[in-house]
Amino acid sequence: MKKSKFLEALNIWGLKYADDVYEKFDIYTQNLLSYNEKVNLTAITNIDEIYEKHYLDSLSILKYVHLEQNSSIIDVGTGAGFPSIPMKILREDINLCMLDSLTKRVVFLEDMISKLSLKKSTALHARAEDLAQNKDYRENFDYAVSRAVANLSTLCEYCIPFVKKDGFLICLKGQSVDEEIENSKNAMKLLNCSIKEKIDVEIPFSDLKHNIIVIQKNGATPKAYPRKSGTPSKNPL
Repeated sequence: MKKSKFLEALNIWGLKYADDVYEKFDIYTQNLLSYNEKVNLTAITNIDEIYEKHYLDSLSILKYVHLEQNSSIIDVGTGAGFPSIPMKILREDINLCMLDSLTKRVVFLEDMISKLSLKKSTALHARAEDLAQNKDYRENFDYAVSRAVANLSTLCEYCIPFVKKDGFLICLKGQSVDEEIENSKNAMKLLNCSIKEKIDVEIPFSDLKHNIIVIQKNGATPKAYPRKSGTPSKNPL
């Protein structure tokens, strides 16, 4: 995607950005494609589609959801850094923790933290079910974000334990989410959380549409959750 078109998309959304924002996304793109030859980071390799389906898709959170200044965010199952690295490039104030269970992806994330000069950012190799039982991370974040990781029930069990009371889980989902929302009601009851908002998203210069689901944490997560590794995905609440 040409610089002018990308910046116009940011302007349409009213997002603020530094003068070198496109240069940083270009560095990100070149490294993403280079690493992708060795590590499975993305099935999308067309540059225009990377900007549309990865970067603008991720940045829709900044358009549609208000994030407090200097807030702490954990990106669960971040993969190649989506949605959090695009968010961090525009919002340098964010305190970011990126979590992934594959070592090779974490190596890529650490390299991007260095090459993009992303301050107040860390990348961790761990499973969400294990790390969420660690007192240094449990109920320690203002927000959790996640994109294309699991169904909503499983996602809540992965992410809500990381979030402080009255904090939020922000999920990027496809267009058809009503059934998923219905099937997650029991999980949300057990995990003391509830849907605050479902937002219809349209991407500038694109036919791509999706939903952002904002889930509020209403009380402490019972100690039983998350269950041991593998259980939330095999047997959703």
